[in-house]
Amino acid sequence: MILAIDVGNTSITVGIFSGEDLVHSFRVDTDRTKSPDDYGIIFFGNINDRDISPSSFTGAIISCVVTDMQEGMAKLIEKYFGHEPIVVGPETRTGMQILIYNPEELGADRIANAVAAYHRFGGSVIVVDLGTATTFDCISEKGEYLGGAIVPGIELSTVALYHGTSKLPKVDPQKPEVVVGKDTIECIQSGLFHGYASMIDGLCTKLKKEMGSSPEVVMTGGFADAVFDECSSVNRVDKDLALHGLRLLYELNSQIFC
Repeated sequence: MILAIDVGNTSITVGIFSGEDLVHSFRVDTDRTKSPDDYGIIFFGNINDRDISPSSFTGAIISCVVTDMQEGMAKLIEKYFGHEPIVVGPETRTGMQILIYNPEELGADRIANAVAAYHRFGGSVIVVDLGTATTFDCISEKGEYLGGAIVPGIELSTVALYHGTSKLPKVDPQKPEVVVGKDTIECIQSGLFHGYASMIDGLCTKLKKEMGSSPEVVMTGGFADAVFDECSSVNRVDKDLALHGLRLLYELNSQIFC
């Protein structure tokens, strides 16, 4: 079994693979005040509750975009599961040409998404990841990482609107019943929800045109299920895309690093 951990700014997703099969996954909030032992106990307990023995794992891999948590996450895997994990970074073999100015700047989560998406669809693809930031990653027919776009995520925009104004409330960024809001909360929810859906469709149209192909568009991330039905440009949702990408990266790199 392989342990795959994707550490994001808002949440940490943990996946357990038996071969190619994701047999269990869970998500916990990212909390920088927690120690590695705090997380170790949470991970160990959740996995133990599924009657999975830590000795069942043959390896582990981590992607982490929270710099000050990366070392602690690696150490907790060694302590609680007995393996030094592969940490996705600039030296990680991806099997994919990274055609951007500074490949070392590409986030580990975006690498995992891109690798998984190309492996699954075998052609050009755009990955839309609705996390703390909303990211767009473009992969060519030949499996080249072309680049993409980044905008603030829905939750981040909600917080920024609340802190940047004197009278607007902080609202739950959920789908409103109407597009034409009748009060302040409905107006904000409409702007956030329908505005993001329209932005995704508009930006995907421009990305497709510049790519010169007809890519599949796959959506992932915490808000994917909520927004998917409103986006005419998106073909499917895969909430576990990054975890599957980590499994593929583990297979590509385990002989080198382990």
